[in-house]
Amino acid sequence: MSAGALDVPLEYVRLGLRFDRVESGFVDAYTGDPRLRAEVESEPAPTPQQLRDRARALLAELDAAGLPTDRAAFLRGQLTGLECSARKLGGEPVGFVEEVRSYFQVDVELGDEAVYAAAHAELDALLPGDGTLADRYAAHRRREECPPARLESAVHALSSALRDRVRGQYGLPEVETVRYEVVTDKPWSGFNYYEGDYCSRVAINADLPHRLSQLPHLVAHESYPGHHTEHCRKERGLVERAARLEHTVFLVNTPECLMAEGLADLGVQASIGAGWGPWAEDILGDLGLRFDGHLAERVAAAAAPLNRVRQDAAILLHDRGADVDEVSAFLQRWSLVTADRARQQIRFLTDPLWRAYTSTYVEGYDLLSRWLDARPDAQPVADRFVRLLDEPLTPAAVAAELAAG
Repeated sequence: MSAGALDVPLEYVRLGLRFDRVESGFVDAYTGDPRLRAEVESEPAPTPQQLRDRARALLAELDAAGLPTDRAAFLRGQLTGLECSARKLGGEPVGFVEEVRSYFQVDVELGDEAVYAAAHAELDALLPGDGTLADRYAAHRRREECPPARLESAVHALSSALRDRVRGQYGLPEVETVRYEVVTDKPWSGFNYYEGDYCSRVAINADLPHRLSQLPHLVAHESYPGHHTEHCRKERGLVERAARLEHTVFLVNTPECLMAEGLADLGVQASIGAGWGPWAEDILGDLGLRFDGHLAERVAAAAAPLNRVRQDAAILLHDRGADVDEVSAFLQRWSLVTADRARQQIRFLTDPLWRAYTSTYVEGYDLLSRWLDARPDAQPVADRFVRLLDEPLTPAAVAAELAAG
C-alpha cells in the first residue's frame, strides 16, 4: 500500500461488518480482531444509502491503494457486490439477472429444456418399472433415505473418512475440528458456520430427508474438502502468513461465495473421484445402512443437468413474471421433485437475502468443473483443486484462464 493511501482492505472489512447491522446474517464468518467488530457495533446503525456510498467510495480508491493485482481484483469484485446489495436494501428495484451479475460476476440465462428431457430419458433407463418417471425417481430417493435416528452417526462416519483423505491430499492444521448439529426450520439442507482458529460448526436441517447417497456430498461440501477446509487453509495462508485482512470476513452475495460453493460442490470429485458411490456404500454399510453405490453414482451423473432447473425457476419468478404456482409446476416437471420439495426450493428463492444465492451452486459448479477439467493431462486433480482452497481467485479470473486456454 502506498504511503498516505486509504487502507482499503481495512475499510472493506468495516463496511462488511456494517452490512450485518442492516441485514443480520450478511456476515457469514468473521475471524478478525473482535475489537474492530465491537467498534462497528457501537456505531449508529448505517442506512443502506450510506453503505452504498461507502462501497462506491472504496471502489474509487482501489487504483490508488497500491495493492497487488490479484488483491485489488478480489476487492473490486467484493465491493461491486456490496454496492448492489446496498441498493437492494435501500429499496431500489434490481432485476434478478443484474443482481446475479453484480454479486457473482456471471451472466445467467434460462437452460435448455431439451437437455433436461435428455436427462429424463437417461434416468428413465436407469430406473425401469411401472408408473411415471417422477414416481420411480421419488421411490428411488425414498429407498435411499437415511433414518433420522441414524443421521448423526452416518455423518460422523463419512466425515471421519473424508477427513483422513483430505489431510493426506491437501493438508490441514493439526488442531482443526468440525462439530455437527441437527437443526430445523431452515431454507437450506446444511450450513457451515466457521468460527475461526480452524474450527467449524456444521448444521444439518432435519426438516429435509437426507439420502444415503447424498450424505457424502453434504459432508464433503460443508467440511472436507469444502467450506471448512477452504476456511482453514485461507486463514493459515492468506490471513496469518500473507496478512490479507480482507479474508478475515466472509460476506454473502459476493464473488467469493460463487467460488466457495463451486469448489464445495466439487468436494467428492476432488477427494474421491470416480467410484465414490461404492466407497460410500462400504462406509455406511458398516453401520448397517444399505444402498446401491454403483446405481447411485450413475443416477447422480444422469440427474446432474437438472441442477440448473432451480436457477431457471428464479429467473422465471423474478424476471419473467411467472407466479408461484407456475414456478412450482416447472420445478416439479423438470426437477422431478414433489410439491413439498418445490415449495421448500421456492422458499429459498424468495428469501430476500438468499434469492440470488442459488446461482452460486449452479454457475459455480459449472465454471469450476470446466476449469478443473481444463487442467493439463498430467496434472493431478488435487494439484489444480488446491488453488481454489488457497488463492483469492475470482469468477472473472477463472473465466479468463479458461478463455486463455
